[in-house]
Amino acid sequence: MAGLDAALAWLKLNKLLLGEAIARFVEALTTGAPELFSAISEVLGQAILGLTAALFWFHPLVLLALIAGLAWYLQRAIGLVVFVVLSLLLVINLGYWDETLETLALVLCATLTCVLLGVPLGIAAAHRPWLAAGLRPLLDLMQTIPTFVYLIPTLILFGLGVVPGLISTVIFALPAPIRLTTLGIASVPKPLLEAGEAFGATRWQLLWKVELPSAMPNIMAGITQCIMLSLSMVVIAALVGADGLGKPVVRALNSVNIADGFEAGLAIVIVAIVLDRLCKQRVRTPRRAPAKPGGQGDG
Repeated sequence: MAGLDAALAWLKLNKLLLGEAIARFVEALTTGAPELFSAISEVLGQAILGLTAALFWFHPLVLLALIAGLAWYLQRAIGLVVFVVLSLLLVINLGYWDETLETLALVLCATLTCVLLGVPLGIAAAHRPWLAAGLRPLLDLMQTIPTFVYLIPTLILFGLGVVPGLISTVIFALPAPIRLTTLGIASVPKPLLEAGEAFGATRWQLLWKVELPSAMPNIMAGITQCIMLSLSMVVIAALVGADGLGKPVVRALNSVNIADGFEAGLAIVIVAIVLDRLCKQRVRTPRRAPAKPGGQGDG
């Protein structure tokens, strides 16, 4: 036992300075290239502000009608259209329409960033096993590490506001499109690929005309999951200055206001359900062949 106690004492006394090393690295970034991070913060901030301003340009009822029209165009379901209209009317009635648009702008920017980064990385990982093996532990780390851990360096690098919330959201949501895109491309049936090669398709033609259409259900599932993960970060983003539905939730938490907290949380749930239903792939029922005259066919 004495030997074990000595080994334990040695382990405690010889602590690895991992945290100090990360802190020095972040400090070196902030002091070495402050203009770079200021420029990134300015570009991302202006993008979100521009999208938010574009959403605010519409009258609330006009924008509601456009979203309902989009729901009908994408899904062709009258029940979904009625649900979208009633849900968004409830959000307006509760007084959270402005916060909903700010949250929607943040989620759309985060999702677009994740798609632009995640889908190409997923395609590359599906074609290169060494890249998939290298990305796997990194993606596990991004999904399991507590959000507040990487919220601190992003706050130091980019300052208070919506940008650290956006970057933290992207870090948290990015593994979903990467993983599901990789799964979709890797699951393309080999007979399809062999048929494309037999017809002389190039590598790019196989990707665009065979692999991507076959993997599209998985890719869309990754995008939908990315949207849900982004929405789960709105409260975390509010802690570093991001506007949206997270702010009333934080205020309600600080003041123990059950009514405001429930209403803001309900608005977040409504946005999540609406976006999930809009992005869901519509099941197309095959058209039945017209019956031949005579009833029984040629036989």
